[in-house]
Amino acid sequence: MRCSTKIKTDFSYNEASGTEIYDIAERIFPICRSITGDGVRKTLSILADYLYKDGIELKFHEVPTGTQVFDWLVPKEWVIRSAYIEDEQGNIVINMMDNNLHVMGYSAPIDKWVNKDELHEYVYTQPEQPDVIPYVTSYYKERSGFCMSQKQFNSLKNGKYHLFIDSELKCGSLTYADVIFPGKTERELMFSSYICHPSMANNECSGPAVLVALMKYVNRMKNRKYTYRFVLNPETIGALVYIHENLLELKKNLDAGIILTCVGDDRDYSLVETRYGNTLADKSVKAILRGKSHFSLYSYLERGSDERQYNAPGIDLPVVSFSRTKPRVYPEYHTSADDMNLISPAGLNGSFLAMVEWIQAMEHNERYHINVLGEPQLGKRGLYPTISQKGKLNESKIIFDLIAYADGKNDIFDICERIGVVPQDIIVIIDKLVENGLL
Repeated sequence: MRCSTKIKTDFSYNEASGTEIYDIAERIFPICRSITGDGVRKTLSILADYLYKDGIELKFHEVPTGTQVFDWLVPKEWVIRSAYIEDEQGNIVINMMDNNLHVMGYSAPIDKWVNKDELHEYVYTQPEQPDVIPYVTSYYKERSGFCMSQKQFNSLKNGKYHLFIDSELKCGSLTYADVIFPGKTERELMFSSYICHPSMANNECSGPAVLVALMKYVNRMKNRKYTYRFVLNPETIGALVYIHENLLELKKNLDAGIILTCVGDDRDYSLVETRYGNTLADKSVKAILRGKSHFSLYSYLERGSDERQYNAPGIDLPVVSFSRTKPRVYPEYHTSADDMNLISPAGLNGSFLAMVEWIQAMEHNERYHINVLGEPQLGKRGLYPTISQKGKLNESKIIFDLIAYADGKNDIFDICERIGVVPQDIIVIIDKLVENGLL
């Protein structure tokens, strides 16, 4: 296609610092969340407060228990009030008030005395990591359970133990939230993260915190080409609910989507591809991450988050999953070791900036066509040095390489892969070429 208007590079990289993102993650870290319940609502309310200050209204949705969602039913709502184990002397062994990972997610109520040998039926540990409390759930089969470190379990003396969980499984609803920022076109880009895990910093809190920063960023963008969709839902069942309620619109308009999960550490950058790895989402995010010092690429066979639902056969939406270190790869995953010390302002800011680079590249993405026959004379337009000397033309080579493949057949990401650069290397050049009427 022929580009007829100048594209403005009006993006700033300083609209959200890593410290500000970290503060959001820290604020929601203590909340006991699950796939339903007041923990989810409290988390969304806190995030909504951060957004409201920027004039962004997060829209809440409640989906009743028993609602049919494809092959699933929305489960009963879990209410958890207290959970502890005490010994015969009345000493508290573990208490969810000290760490909400001590109670198994979705535990049914229990008030029972057992001996130490029977504790094995109710207590879960991570033997290969004896110092951590594991994160364990039982969403779809009713049972009661606790979690503690293997080291603590081994230290328990013989005797009787009182198991107490004050919980309720009731007809209620599943809560999710979204917001849409209209652009010049109905073509959409989507970001999604989940709000259903209890106190784990990287696996849970980092994604929503970065998502809030990106919402603020997009809200301040001028002349958005794309419409932007942001979604916060419980993992798996929440994604299924969201797709079920929005499938026709997503099928019609979505060009690319990204699941944000585990985006707070500073060890790596990771991408889980779509089912066949051949969508614009795959191509564009890979182009951004190739410029990072550490980048791991995973096929869909190594999926694990909500990309599973968006890529399911018949759904087939172009949605990838972006992380720093991928879920299940880092040793602290799904344990109490995934705390606020695991994530950092620098790690969070790295994720934020990578997504800003992706937004910027997508806003510029077109199939550009050079407007002159033959090699254009760049010098008269101030785009080429007027003195030719060995070793002085390296900065100009990228311009010539870009022009060489600006034949209307390649988009930005095709060109980047062909000439061995990242989108940030050519976006400013594209602006200059468009301004000078060459593209």
